[in-house]
Amino acid sequence: MFFRNVWSLRELSICCKPEIIKLSSNRLGCGRLQRNSFHNSRRSVRQPRLEPNPLENVHYDSVPLNARGLLKPFLFTVGVSTCSLIGCVIWEYENLRAHAASLLRKPGTWLNAQQKKISTQHKSEPNSLTKWWSSLRPSEKVFYPILVANLLVFGAWRVKSLQPFMVKYFCSNPSGRAKCLPMVLSTFSHYSAFHLAANMYVLYSFMPAAVASLGKEQFVAMYLSAGVISSFASFLYKVVLSQPGLSLGASGAIMSVLSFVCMQYPDTRLSIIFLPMYTFAAGTAIKVIMGVDFAGVVLGWKFFDHAAHLGGALFGIAWCYWGGSHVWGNRDKFLQYYHNFRKDSR
Repeated sequence: MFFRNVWSLRELSICCKPEIIKLSSNRLGCGRLQRNSFHNSRRSVRQPRLEPNPLENVHYDSVPLNARGLLKPFLFTVGVSTCSLIGCVIWEYENLRAHAASLLRKPGTWLNAQQKKISTQHKSEPNSLTKWWSSLRPSEKVFYPILVANLLVFGAWRVKSLQPFMVKYFCSNPSGRAKCLPMVLSTFSHYSAFHLAANMYVLYSFMPAAVASLGKEQFVAMYLSAGVISSFASFLYKVVLSQPGLSLGASGAIMSVLSFVCMQYPDTRLSIIFLPMYTFAAGTAIKVIMGVDFAGVVLGWKFFDHAAHLGGALFGIAWCYWGGSHVWGNRDKFLQYYHNFRKDSR
């Protein structure tokens, strides 16, 4: 049984994928980021200006919402999930094959061992970056590439000339002209530093348990699939209620990790980061979080993208009880095909 400090329910909600933008109701062809402004009738009094939102006044193209527009995103979701599974299965096969080859290359006699010892003395010492990478845990070797990808996208948001491009391709939008690719790219996109920090903190906290249970290859397959599936859940909700808007953030995928760990280890005691003396069961925590998101979906709360949260959480639960055994567990036939293909192509 392990212990994890997690955000409070409010902070866990903040880390989840928010719906940040709503379309202007007076135009169908072009949506506009809403901004709050306060008019001071006394012109002589200057109000202090806050730092402008990086998405402020950015325009983007949009098309009317309809159910037929969901077909292409649905096929894209199936395609990305399938490709991520296939790619990670091949990744696992190549890792096992390389490990087996390294075992066969180990010296079997004392003479070979001495020869290897002499040869290693003439090799240059690995640099500090290589030593640091070798010292990382398996979960950290998966986490840091995800973190770097999110940081790069976060930095791109700060380049003003790139903001129209970022809105088009790094915000999922069912009414946008670019629908499919943003479903994946938006899961690595954050415009708020606090949003990014909260998401990465929760992901880092729960990744060790998830990677220990799944392995790094299966974890990556689940994470990527959950990201695009949560985006499609957001699309579906917005189209059904005819409420267009943009969403971004990694929380849909992170919710799948959170729900998987809580279902896999339901008796694990969790605590709130600032109140470590109060603990509660992981199984209870995920029920409360999903209950809040379900209420947000039913009551139409718009501050967060609750549909994306709920979609990611349900996918994580489904993977815990069904996906790992019936999808990832039945990869032997494909591995045999890939093994034969690889042998014949040599």
